[in-house]
Amino acid sequence: MSQDKPHTVICRYQVTPGKEEEMVKLLEKHWPTLHAAGLTTNDRPVIYRSIASGKPGEDHDAPSTFVEIFSWKDGRAAGVAHETPEVMAVWEPMGAICEDMEFPHFERLDIVK
Repeated sequence: MSQDKPHTVICRYQVTPGKEEEMVKLLEKHWPTLHAAGLTTNDRPVIYRSIASGKPGEDHDAPSTFVEIFSWKDGRAAGVAHETPEVMAVWEPMGAICEDMEFPHFERLDIVK
């Protein structure tokens, strides 16, 4: 994966029950903070939240899952983010309310013609 090309990250956050609204507020700040620091492309993020299916026996006290998809400007940006106080001011509270997080990076393949 090229370090000079944008890297798309598909973030998965499993949020502690009862902390969903706090997560929404942090996500409202997340990409604007990264973008203001010059770490992302201009493409706005796409954010999803899991919904309960209403099936009998479903555990409504299970962690909610949020997915956020955005693109770092290049392969070095995520590392720089860890050294940026404004970003850490958002990431640290996120970590405190998440039971699990994953951040796989992807590069776009233009293979379908």
